[in-house]
Amino acid sequence: MGRTLQNTMVNLALENACDEAIYQLGLDMEELQDMEEDAGLGNGGLGRLAACFLDSMATLGLAAYGYGIRYEFGIFNQKVVNGWQVEEADDWLRYGNPWEKARPEYMRPVHFYGRVEHNPDGVKWVDTQVILALPYDTPVPGYRNNIVNTMRLWSAKAPCEFHLKDFNVGGYIQAVLDKNLAENISRVLYPNDNFFEGKELRLKQEYFVVAATLQDIIRRFKASKFGPSFVCFVQVAIQLNDTHPALAIPELMRILMDDEKLSWDTAWDITVRTCAYTNHTVLPEALERWPVDLFQNLLPRHLEITYEINRRHLERISALYPGDHDRLRRMSLIEECGQKKINMAHLCIVGSHAVNGVAQIHSDIIKDTVFKDFYDVDPQKFQNKTNGITPRRWLVMCNPGLAEVIAEPLSYLKSLLKFVDDDALIRDIAKVKQENKMKFAVLLEEQCNVKINPNSMFDVQVKRIHEYKRQLLNCLHIITLYNRNTNINIPIIWLSKMIFKCLSYQSSVVFIVGGKTKCLAR
Repeated sequence: MGRTLQNTMVNLALENACDEAIYQLGLDMEELQDMEEDAGLGNGGLGRLAACFLDSMATLGLAAYGYGIRYEFGIFNQKVVNGWQVEEADDWLRYGNPWEKARPEYMRPVHFYGRVEHNPDGVKWVDTQVILALPYDTPVPGYRNNIVNTMRLWSAKAPCEFHLKDFNVGGYIQAVLDKNLAENISRVLYPNDNFFEGKELRLKQEYFVVAATLQDIIRRFKASKFGPSFVCFVQVAIQLNDTHPALAIPELMRILMDDEKLSWDTAWDITVRTCAYTNHTVLPEALERWPVDLFQNLLPRHLEITYEINRRHLERISALYPGDHDRLRRMSLIEECGQKKINMAHLCIVGSHAVNGVAQIHSDIIKDTVFKDFYDVDPQKFQNKTNGITPRRWLVMCNPGLAEVIAEPLSYLKSLLKFVDDDALIRDIAKVKQENKMKFAVLLEEQCNVKINPNSMFDVQVKRIHEYKRQLLNCLHIITLYNRNTNINIPIIWLSKMIFKCLSYQSSVVFIVGGKTKCLAR
């Protein structure tokens, strides 16, 4: 989500007025903005896409909630000390959060462990451990349209039910310690969105946000003009942002069947028409596959439901492709090779009415390779939604000079094509770019003690140092392009050794090629 102050001022058209007011007080607005803690509640593209969706939906006037976990410690801060990466805790709530409002009246219980009872009057999940989900609401304002949506984040709280016998047998201390263990669910964000970690705490987090959210959605639905009958529940749309909330599918089935006493077929029809799935990655190591043993222990009823979903799914596939046992193995929700695991991406596809990638090439790969079997069966499910961005945050805030130049002659970015040969506009844009480069040169000298020529060509990546972010590959690409366009060849082996050495010593890397042979690395 980033920082809220400037984004809110821009969306409410208050930026100039606030700037002037702060200036009159002898203060600096940029300094004030820098004091705000970054709400690092996501760990990469997943989190940023969700934030951009929230901004877009508010700006388009779509009634929507964004649900997540109120992590006490968000994405870690990265530093490089003596050539080694050091992660520092992101204690973003140390001074509180002025943008949020606790809503204890909407607190919801979330159940774990226990066992399942099958009785003539229905199925019950009993003897569970209960953790309370306390919601905190943050406003998400649309762009100059007087519309505000809500981001609701859940914080884990242990039920405070200490009995007198606990004092008598000395169990009070352990009861308090167990309370802290329960609240660990919302303590820390797992930092990787490109690698699956099959930890029990992570599965608890995923079910915690799903269970609390679905209770909240159903409460609001029943209070609306469409409730309490579930005939109109398809008015609700639940978008699964990757597989992390995949448990929404068996959880919604559990609520509809066990609590609302609907039949399997009715519950399944509602679930599929309600849920849609956004896939973010095709990397095998990033796809979630939860061990059945862990599932059985933590969520026994959901395992039963998932097995039944899989049984009915495989019956359908078997009827479409008689005797094709290899296809059944590939498309099963349960992977039988080695340790039994549940493939959460397969669960999302089977339990959703729409599946999309986040770029056209990504969506094509999904259809052609990773989920080809599923595409062959249900091609109508597969779509593409190219990642958009929040233009206010990424243009107005990051590059106000450029925003001011291009905003005046056009209302849509595609209108820029009319000005492709407009000398005056091109000069204005070049002037803004040069001013930005000069500001960056000053900043670099102040922070890294590196002096650069602002007339050089800049190639910039603003990312944390990580092997899959490919900073080294980008450096090599710069030199490749340079070698193609000059008569001076820089040896790639020598260069790669030099860049690697630089990456080992400095968290911010600057590589400049200017003139013909001048190279500087830090």
